[in-house]
Amino acid sequence: MSHRHTESCKPRIDSSYPATLKQAISRHLPCSLFKPSAFRWCERYLALAALMMSWSMAELLGDRFDEVRRVLATMFAGRKRPGGTYQGFVAALAQKSDALLLTISQHLRGEVQRVAGERHWEHRGFVPIGADGSKVECPKTAANETQFGCAGKNKSTPQQFVTTLLHLPTGVVWQFTTGPARSSERQHLQEMLCGLPHNTLLVADAGFTGYDLLSTIVGGGHEFVIRVGGNVHLLRKLGYCMEERNGTVYLWPDEARRQKQPPLTLRLIVLSDGRNRRMHLLSSVLDETRLSDTAACDFYSMRWGIELHYRALKQTLARRKLRSDAPRTAEMELRWAMIGLWLLTLMTADAIDRGGNDIRRLSVAMALRRIRAAMSAPTTRSRSAGLGRQLAGAVRDAYIRKTSKRARDWAHKKKPEPIGEPRARIATRTEVREARRLRDELLAA
Repeated sequence: MSHRHTESCKPRIDSSYPATLKQAISRHLPCSLFKPSAFRWCERYLALAALMMSWSMAELLGDRFDEVRRVLATMFAGRKRPGGTYQGFVAALAQKSDALLLTISQHLRGEVQRVAGERHWEHRGFVPIGADGSKVECPKTAANETQFGCAGKNKSTPQQFVTTLLHLPTGVVWQFTTGPARSSERQHLQEMLCGLPHNTLLVADAGFTGYDLLSTIVGGGHEFVIRVGGNVHLLRKLGYCMEERNGTVYLWPDEARRQKQPPLTLRLIVLSDGRNRRMHLLSSVLDETRLSDTAACDFYSMRWGIELHYRALKQTLARRKLRSDAPRTAEMELRWAMIGLWLLTLMTADAIDRGGNDIRRLSVAMALRRIRAAMSAPTTRSRSAGLGRQLAGAVRDAYIRKTSKRARDWAHKKKPEPIGEPRARIATRTEVREARRLRDELLAA
């Protein structure tokens, strides 16, 4: 029996996987990337190929490139095809990667604010931004060892260090920077402070303390809630602040005193879990009506979202160890993997919010599964729901866990020593006189 193929039987272009995938990606990228170009490796192809390679599940870089090139050829049918070799792609990307990353990062920050909207942009009167760093392994080549170094145990692999700022209410990246294995996450944070939005409350763990960093944060018009431990020395009853309360403390190291820099007036928040375990938070918000102890605890618990972000990068996207042998290529691989995860979570958060669900239930694993399905079958018709609606359904189950998730036994489980309690002592008479004299000089000026 013969079959007639009519126009109604053909898949519509706007419901095919290449069209829906292109639409989902282009919704959050600069329009300039999608302008037609006669070059075989134009900026559009370079950016989209690097992004989709970060989502590919193929083990080898060459296989990732072949998969993505097939998707691009179908996504832009009728246009000039991209180059056919991975080596040519890497050579072309190396010339324009930094400029593309800068352009896309700046655009994505605006998209984060747009997607968050009035409902998710602020939380308890602040824009909470979490900060944390992590290491990513690279192949053990002589070039990588020379360029990146090793910050782990003896005979460890070369590593890159990435520091991330995360918009906590949405769980989407705000900014990131990378460097060699022994990079300072404090220095990374200082480099990114100029990009923080207005009314930021920076939330970080005990690795982001220090007079220089905290004074720079306050001087930039931002606030912070940071956990502190035994390596932090504080002063009480210094008299620098006109109105001291029970939690008022000062951070004023000897070097700052010698340089006649003013002490930082801060607030020490002590939280207890009821089992003789205490956590100490240091905040620049002195007014308890603006930031109560309960709110500070809530903000710090939201910081766990950045740990989930790194788990998604290393485990869900399988980028725990990079594949590039050359330092420049490894650097680009990590940066584009971060951009790929940034765009993936942003697309999904936007779809979830437009679908009426809670952004905080976003599932990176489910979203990645939907994207990979679209990439693996680029010529077939999309499901009736469409890729956008599929991403809207990429949410975690709403069940409530009744038992502990903690593993019974794990051979390589980390057992870090407790960070201890900050040392807070009463200021000496000399310190009090110096602080008051410095305060009077500043007021007179």
